[in-house]
Amino acid sequence: MSCRDGAVSLTCAVRHKNERRSRKDMAREQIKRLVTFFRFTAIGVLILQSCSAVLAQSERKDLGGDKNTSRAGLTGAGAGSSSTTAEKTGTADGQGNPLLGGLRHPLYRLHPSDVVEIDFVVAPEFNQTLTVQPDGYVMLKDAGMVEVQGLNMAEFSAAVQKAYRGYLHDPQVAVTLKDFERPYFIVGGEVGKPGKYELRSDTTVAEAVQIAGGFTQQSKHSQVVLFRRVNDDLLETRLLNLKKMLKERSLKEDAHLRPGDLIFVPQNSISKIARFVSRPSASMYLNSTQF
Repeated sequence: MSCRDGAVSLTCAVRHKNERRSRKDMAREQIKRLVTFFRFTAIGVLILQSCSAVLAQSERKDLGGDKNTSRAGLTGAGAGSSSTTAEKTGTADGQGNPLLGGLRHPLYRLHPSDVVEIDFVVAPEFNQTLTVQPDGYVMLKDAGMVEVQGLNMAEFSAAVQKAYRGYLHDPQVAVTLKDFERPYFIVGGEVGKPGKYELRSDTTVAEAVQIAGGFTQQSKHSQVVLFRRVNDDLLETRLLNLKKMLKERSLKEDAHLRPGDLIFVPQNSISKIARFVSRPSASMYLNSTQF
């Protein structure tokens, strides 16, 4: 039977309506299924993200616990802090490169004629001010002689504590360097004021000669000698032509002094023979106006 026949048109219309309704129902069902699928997918993604965050947080806590545990085994300045390296205090500015000169800024060590002050925390009757003797010893009150030459202040404090352990229980002392030999340089020979001068700042040989009163008329400007002691067995010498430097107005080759340097200005040749020649004869040969 065909839907084109007039007798059955109503039946066909009803059937078409039912087909359209079934198609709509199927479409709705598919949409519901898709919505349900995407909903469960989104829920699953959220659950996975939450689990990942929880796992990451627990891992961080475990790592933090390991760090705290490792820090708990440290002692000193690095214990319980974020720094794992304890700084060494009570010393000079650290160790330098041994290939480039060894110690950098070494601690001062006691020399003869240095003056030190000792203060006891709980026994002020033992407080004293001492001068290091030429043999390197000091005489401690009631404790006798103690050799201190070559010791730095920390080592000197330890030596004093050791000396008084027989008199005091756990002696606590504070030591202070009151006076010491200042850095110096010496200028000798043909200068206005030869002698020993304090080296208070960066000074060159030419400046040192001027500090010592300048050249005399008998000085030999071209052969100024700089003596520098390297060690107990080695002495370094350097010959400087200050006459040329001053004439050319250039002090690039002028040497900078170090503590303990000795500058010697020799006598010129004319002044050496002048005492063997009478004044009239000397003036005849030295003064051109006589001719």
